[in-house]
Amino acid sequence: MLAVLPAIMASAEVPMAYYRALDGKSDAELKTAAYNIIHNLTPISDYYDLPDYFEVTDVYPNSRRWWDMYSDIPLYAPSFKGLNREHSLPKSWWGGSTSVQAYTDLNHLYPSEAAANMAKSNYPLGMVDRTSPTKFDNGITTVGFPVAGQGGGAGYVFEPADEYKGDFARTYFYMATCYQDYTWKYKYMLVNGTYPTLNQWSVDLLLKWHREDQVSQKELDRNEAVYKFQNNRNPFIDFPELAEYIWGNRKGQIFRLDDATQPSGDPVLITPVQDMSLEFGQVALGKSTTAKLFFRGENLKSDIRVQIYAGDKEMYSIPAKTIAYRNVNSADGYWLNVTYTPTLLGKHTARILISGGGVTGSRGVELRGECLPVPVLTPCTATAPTDITSTSYVANWEAPADETIDYYIVTRTRYTAGSAVTEEELAEQTSLLIDDFNESDREAYYVQSVRLGYRSEPSNVVFVDHLGITGVENDEPLAVVALEGAVRILCQSVHTGCRVFDVAGRLVVELPEVSNNTDIPLPLGVYFITTDQSRRPQKVSVR
Repeated sequence: MLAVLPAIMASAEVPMAYYRALDGKSDAELKTAAYNIIHNLTPISDYYDLPDYFEVTDVYPNSRRWWDMYSDIPLYAPSFKGLNREHSLPKSWWGGSTSVQAYTDLNHLYPSEAAANMAKSNYPLGMVDRTSPTKFDNGITTVGFPVAGQGGGAGYVFEPADEYKGDFARTYFYMATCYQDYTWKYKYMLVNGTYPTLNQWSVDLLLKWHREDQVSQKELDRNEAVYKFQNNRNPFIDFPELAEYIWGNRKGQIFRLDDATQPSGDPVLITPVQDMSLEFGQVALGKSTTAKLFFRGENLKSDIRVQIYAGDKEMYSIPAKTIAYRNVNSADGYWLNVTYTPTLLGKHTARILISGGGVTGSRGVELRGECLPVPVLTPCTATAPTDITSTSYVANWEAPADETIDYYIVTRTRYTAGSAVTEEELAEQTSLLIDDFNESDREAYYVQSVRLGYRSEPSNVVFVDHLGITGVENDEPLAVVALEGAVRILCQSVHTGCRVFDVAGRLVVELPEVSNNTDIPLPLGVYFITTDQSRRPQKVSVR
C-alpha cells in the first residue's frame, strides 16, 4: 500500500518552467508543444497496483470514501471490491494493447463502480436522447441513444453527471494531446493525425462541457497528486484557456505565458519533482522489476549526480551515478532505469538524492516496493458465455475464492475464413465483455489467473459461435494458423498424436508430438487437425 501523500492545496503553484515551450505558439504547433511536454511521463509500474494510487488521487478529502465519477454508491478504501480500474477513454479505441503508455496513464484512469463500468462499455461521451428509453441510468452515469449529430456512429453514448462533464472534457483534451501520435481503431470522437485529433462534433461537445463545468478543487488536487507519481500534468487543468487556443474561439491567436514568471537563463531541473514517489509495487521473492525515472532540464551546466541512500538502499540499483547534462537538456530528456531486487520478504523503501547541474540545492525521490512469497495458483474453470449477440458476448469463469488474484488473462482464438488468430485480453472480474464478436465467425476462450507475474495453468476451453455456445471442452487449448504452404500450431503445452486429415477424411500427416509454433508443410487445400489433447477438429485452409 502506498503511503498517503500530504494534502495538496489549491494554491499550489503551476511550474512555469515545465510549460515554457508553450509560449509563443498557436494551433497545431501549440498542441504539439504540449504533447512534447506531457508525453514523457514516468509510467505506473503495474496496472493492477492502481487502487493504491487511487487512494491518493481519488478519495474524498478527510474521508476514505472512493471518489467515483460513475456512481454514488458509498464504497470505502482500502477495499476495492465492487470497483474497476476504468479507462475513461476506452482502451479498445487504440486497439486494446496493454503494452502502450496510455494503458496505465493516471490522467485518464479513475475508479468506477463495476456495473456502471460495464454499462459504459466503449461508448463515446455524448448527450443521451431523453425522449427514448435509456440503456442504463444510476443517477450519475447514463447510457442511451445519442441526440442528433452526436455519437460518431456508435449505437449508444455515455453521459456523465453535470458536475463531472468538465472533468471528462479536460481528460479527453489531455488524451487527444498526449497520444496524438496513436492510430485509432475506433473513431467515434477521434481522427488520426496530430491535429486536431478530435473530430468536430466532439470538439463542440467537449468545449461546451469545459466552459460550463469549470476546473474544480478535485481536479486541482488530483493534478498535483498525479504529478508526484507520473512527473507530468494535465495542461488543460493548469491553463483552462489552452483548449480555446487549440480548438476553440482563440484558434489562430498566440498563446502567451506570463513573462514575469518565465525562467531566465539560469539552470533549471524541471523533472523529477521533489518528493515524488517511484513505485515498484509487489514483487515475488527471487524476481526483480525496473521502473523508469524521467529527467528533463534547461540550461544545466554540469552533470547531474544521482545516489541511492537511506533505508533499504541495497535492494535498489541504478546503472550509473551521473547523468550527462546535455542528455537532460535535450528535447528528449533522459530516462534513468531504477531496479528493485528484493532479497527479503517485506516492504522496502529508499531514496534517490539528485543534485548538480548548476542547480542550487538537491531534491529527493522516494523508492517503494514490497516483496512477497512466490504464489501458488489453482486453475480457473471456464463456464458458458452469456448475453450472446451478433456483435458481443460475455466470457465467464470461476476462480478459487481463497486465493489472491491480481487479474485474469483471457486467451481468445478467433476463427475466420479458415484461419485462426489468438490474442490475450486482461480482466479484473470473473467475466469479460467481448464487444467485437462480429469480427470472427467462431471463437474459443480459456482463462488463467495471474499473481505477481505468475500465471496459473490454463482452464478448460469454451467454444462459442453466433448461434450460441457449441461446447465446453476439457481439452487443452489448440489453435491452427494458415501460412503460405504450411500451417502453424499454437498451443500452451506439448500435444501428442497430431493428425492432419484432408476433406475426404484421409490421414495425410501424422506427428508423434507438436509444440507451440510448430510448422507443418502442406499443399494447397482444406484440412482438419486433431491431437490427443484436443480432439475437436480444427479446420484450416492452406493457400
